[in-house]
Amino acid sequence: MNLKDKLYIVTGAAIDSDIGLAICKKLDAHGAKLILIGRREEALEATRCQLVGDHYVVPYNLSRLDDILPWAKTINEKYGPIDGLVHSASFQGYSPLRSISAKQINNYFDVNFSAALMLTTAFSRTKYYSHNASFVYIGSVAGQRGLKARTLYAASKAALSSLVQSAALELAIKSIRVNCVAPAIVSGAKADKQFQTIGEHQSQALIAAHPLGLCAPEDVANSVYFLVSDLSLKITGTTLIVDGGFLAG
Repeated sequence: MNLKDKLYIVTGAAIDSDIGLAICKKLDAHGAKLILIGRREEALEATRCQLVGDHYVVPYNLSRLDDILPWAKTINEKYGPIDGLVHSASFQGYSPLRSISAKQINNYFDVNFSAALMLTTAFSRTKYYSHNASFVYIGSVAGQRGLKARTLYAASKAALSSLVQSAALELAIKSIRVNCVAPAIVSGAKADKQFQTIGEHQSQALIAAHPLGLCAPEDVANSVYFLVSDLSLKITGTTLIVDGGFLAG
């Protein structure tokens, strides 16, 4: 499905984001124009250098929740209505119950859930989106099943899946589809860091819990491409699991 001249916002689009970069490359390869969002302009420019088409770099800190609505207005005035939104930005880490603080709660929920909600609110305004627009969020299987010492991450991703269901019902009248892609562990720099944290024995057990093997960033990007394209015109309110069989075990 050709995405030529369609315009998509991609958050978490920095060069050092394995999933975000893969999504940008996939949509770029199919002709889409992208608005690359992240905190660091240099990292976004590095992503743009990896792409073929004409794209826009727009640095923004998504934890500035109160500013998202006026910021979205400036995006709309400058670039016009969007054909879709991919919220790939994510705050990750471990949060053992014994050490959870209020600041940690904000860190996880501001980016993983609240920013997604405010972006949805902003870009579902009249004239901010094109007909048959598609909003896709990158969730996690952690939102479908509890994980030890990852309470805050899991809860924020579960909230994201719940948001998808409610927003899909509310935005269907506007012909906006709302879906989530939920990977398990995705190979790359963040996975390597996680394995270093938990040690060799637990790492091997975790890898073995993926019967089809770990997903690559491209596997997640392929699912995003499917959900933003017209191939999924009648799919909304769903969380698409891309986990190498992790939840089947």
